[in-house]
Amino acid sequence: MLNQLPRELLLEQVNNGLILLVLGMGVVFLFLTLLVFTTKLLSFTVNRYFPQKVSTAPVKRMASSVNSAHEAQSGEIVAAITAALARSKR
Repeated sequence: MLNQLPRELLLEQVNNGLILLVLGMGVVFLFLTLLVFTTKLLSFTVNRYFPQKVSTAPVKRMASSVNSAHEAQSGEIVAAITAALARSKR
């Protein structure tokens, strides 16, 4: 099919295709660049006029009763895993 087209027409179509390629990629690049800068500007504006409030709540330590309950629960989990392994090996 390409052999049927005149050489000048084929070169003109390739040239037009390359022009469209460059134009399309340029438009996408410009749009993405504009999007990045717009997002940065919006972020700067929001942070400047509506700053986030820093929470200064004190951090509480866990009580020792919670630790002992956790150890008891860990023991139950170990027992359940041991029982499951023993049953699966039968």
